[in-house]
Order: sequence, then structure tokens, then C-alpha cells
Amino acid sequence: MGSGSTGDVAVPVAEARTGARPLPIVLGLALAFTVTVVDPLVLSLNLPQVTRALHVPPQVVGLMGGAATLVMASSVLAAGRLGDSVGLKRLLMLGLAAVTIVDLLSMLSPNYGFLLAMRFLDGLGMTALLGVPLALLKVSVPPEKRPMAIGVLMAVDVVLCGVIPAFTGWAVAAVGWRFLFLIAPLLCLASLWLIARYAPESPVQQSRRLDVVGVALLGVALLALVVALAAGQNGFLRPEAWVPLLISPVLVVLFVLHARRVPDPALDLALFHSAPFVVALASTLTLNFLIAGFGIVLGQFGSVVLALSPESIGLLYLPGTVLIAGAVVLAGRLVGTYTPWPVMVAGLLVMAASGLLMAGTAGPTMAVWLVVVAVWLCNLGSVVTSASVSETVLSQAPPGRSGTVASVQMAFAVTGSALGPTVYLLLLNSFFQSQWLADAKARGLSVTQAEQAVDAVRSGMAQTPGATVYDPNLLRQASGLDLGLDFSDGLRLTMLTVSVLPLVVALAAFLVMRRHERPAAQVR
Repeated sequence: MGSGSTGDVAVPVAEARTGARPLPIVLGLALAFTVTVVDPLVLSLNLPQVTRALHVPPQVVGLMGGAATLVMASSVLAAGRLGDSVGLKRLLMLGLAAVTIVDLLSMLSPNYGFLLAMRFLDGLGMTALLGVPLALLKVSVPPEKRPMAIGVLMAVDVVLCGVIPAFTGWAVAAVGWRFLFLIAPLLCLASLWLIARYAPESPVQQSRRLDVVGVALLGVALLALVVALAAGQNGFLRPEAWVPLLISPVLVVLFVLHARRVPDPALDLALFHSAPFVVALASTLTLNFLIAGFGIVLGQFGSVVLALSPESIGLLYLPGTVLIAGAVVLAGRLVGTYTPWPVMVAGLLVMAASGLLMAGTAGPTMAVWLVVVAVWLCNLGSVVTSASVSETVLSQAPPGRSGTVASVQMAFAVTGSALGPTVYLLLLNSFFQSQWLADAKARGLSVTQAEQAVDAVRSGMAQTPGATVYDPNLLRQASGLDLGLDFSDGLRLTMLTVSVLPLVVALAAFLVMRRHERPAAQVR
């Protein structure tokens, strides 16, 4: 892995697996991993209720929704390295305890400042839950059972992520927004009991040092990129857009120079010499980019154009959940029996089909069942792709380095999740503008008249690195323009554009990975 590993002292992997019971371990890891998805998701879906109750300023709304995700993105590499140094099981249990305490405190938030601080702390705790589970799975489950175990982990995640948002929407309507912060502690406590009782300890690299400079460079580079894209919604010629956009690649270059000088960098550049590893990371970035971005625009399209309630939008994720769970278990079996790349290609193509379906059918009169199918295809493709990606990435990890390698995958995953909403909204705003300008011209309205109508709509928006919300009442009342149709057309163009990405990555996986084809059971 790198020149810094010669002095490491590691517990043999075979010893770590002695007496392990795979099923309760996988269930505990799945619950921990699910928290990193469900916790930010239920807050995002119910953010309007929280912002109204705590009087959150518009400029803080997006930061409130994305704070935990941004912290995870900037620190997940550090979590992987710490896990290899102090023990993956120990770090995961600390993270579960931290998230439990922070979310319980969040229930008692007296104001938005307190809750915002808790969201940053929550992201720090969830970093361990994001970067450790797959690494601990690798050292806890025999290689021949690992693809199937990954499939089971993803299946549990799919079922919970399908059921919990729908249930949470109804619960918040009945008992209030504070209930949101009880979900994660319940999952964490169940996971904590299973991990403490059944999971073995991992190999420990006692001589490893955390590359603080490398972690800081990569973390700040990501934050700068997200801030730049968010500010770019108002034009990239503004300093708040182009300055961080310039800083981000400079920091990446500085990290590469730094990584070549230090013996044990935060991200070992030698990993990128493996073509399957690079394609797997590109797939991870793509699937998380698509699922996060689609969730944001789906919420707006459902409420603004289709006039669906937040509870109804949450229910869109529920149909087909069991079928998706079964499909991802089958995907894990196929990866273990054959090779990861056909499963990866199939998953990416399914995600592209979801986007193309929305591109072809989105409109004010779109049937809800078509939206359900699009959501189902997007979720199905994402989990099938993720199962093959995880096996490909974990197969590259040498003994004692599972945490570091798995954290690289998670860093790309969180990067995609952070960039997805921003890029989707950037595209949607751009296409929406082109559509309402064309609409105004066709109706004989001046640009000034059209801008005044749209400005009324934009007064109900929160321009942040995480959310842009249109007021549906203002949208329908905008004088002289059919903004519902214009918005739908902008969404169709957005979905058509982003659907190119999974097609390109699927082609790369087909061309590159099959040249390195080996049965998954031989790649350990």
C-alpha cells in the first residue's frame, strides 16, 4: 500500500474472524451505515417544519440541511486511518455513542444556533459510521461470503431507507419535528449492542500516524468546490463563486505534491494505478451524485408541480422496497459467483433509465405511478451498483488497511452526495430560466415583466449549498407565465443532461474492467 507500512504491527486477519457470526455482525453494520443516510434524509424531507419552529433565517436553511454531510465529506479519510490505528470496532462504537448523545441533545434544541452546532457534531460522529462498517465487514466475514454479506447489508439499508422516511413524515405531522432526532439513536443503540457482542476486533496498525495535512487539504478542497457550485447559481463571475472554484484544484495539486513526499499519506496515490479501482470510485461518485440530486429535484417537482404533500413524497420511496432488497442480495450473490463488472454496468444502466424516464414524462399532468417507477429504478440501480463497487474496492485492501481503503470509497460517495444537489439545482435553475424566458417571448411579455413574476417565486427560495425551494402558491400565481410547465421542461432537460453520466461510466466499466476480469472469489 505504501512505504510507511514496513514497521506496522497488525493482528492477523484470520485471528480476527475466529468465532465470528456473520449475520448479526452484518445486521449491526447495516444499522450503523443506514444512520448516515437516514439521519440527513429525514431532516431534509422535514426541514420546512424545523425552520418554521426555530425561525431559521433563509440563508442558514441549506447549511442546516447539509452541515452533517459536509463534515462527513471532509473527515471520512481521517476516520479510516484512525480505524486502522485504534481498531475499527472501537472507533465504530465510539461513533455510535456520539451520534446517540448528539441527536438526543438535538431533540432539546432551544434555537437554531444550538441545532446547527449539533448538526456539525452529528456529522463528526457519523463519519465513523460511514467509513468503518464496510472495512469491519471485510475483516469479520470470510472472503467467499463477503459479496453476499455486502448484498445483505445493502438490502437492510434499502428496506430501512424506504420505510423510515415515510413513517417519519406521518410521525412529525402527529407529534412534532423533535421526533426526527429520535430515529438515529434507536438505530445506533441496536447497532451498538450487536457490534459489541458479535463483531471481532480488526487488525491494528500501531505505528501509523494520521496525515493531518493531507486530510485538511482534501477536506478544504471539497468544501471549496461545493461552496463554489452553490454560489455559481447566481453566476460564476461573482467572487464568491470563482474564488473557491480556483482554490479547490490548487489544494488538490498541493495534496498530490504532499502525498509524494510523505511515507504514509492520507490517500495512497498508488491505489489509483488500478483501473478497476478507479472505475469503481467513478461509479461510487456517480451513483451518489444521481441519488442525492434526484432526491432534491423530486421534492421540488412533487410539491411545486404535482402538489404532493411532504408525506406523499416520502411514500414515493416505499413501493418496491422489498423487491429492491431482494435484487441487491441477488446482486451480491452474482458478484461472488462471477465478477463485479457486469453487475456494476447493469446498475448504472438502470439509473440512466430512471433519469431518461423523468426526462421523457415529467410534466404538470404526470401520473404519480410514473414517478414511483422512476424512484424505484433510481434506488434499484444505486444499490445494485453499490454492491459491486464495494466488493471491487475492498478487494484492493491489504491486511490492516481495510479502514483506509474503505474510507476512500466513502469519501467519493459523500463527495457525490454533496455535489449532486448543488449541480442538479444549478442545471435546473439554468434550464428553468431559459424556459421562462422563451415562455415570456412567446406571450409577448417583456423580459422585465417576466423577471418580476419570477422574482416573486424566487423570494421563496433558499440559495444555499443544499436546497432551493420554490413556493408553489407563488409559482401558480406568477402573472402571465405558465411557470409550472416551464419548471417541468427545465426538469426534463436537467434529467436528460445528468443521464449521460451513468451511461459514460457504464461504458468505461465495460471497456476497462472486463480486461482485468477475474472471479471475485480470487480477488482478495
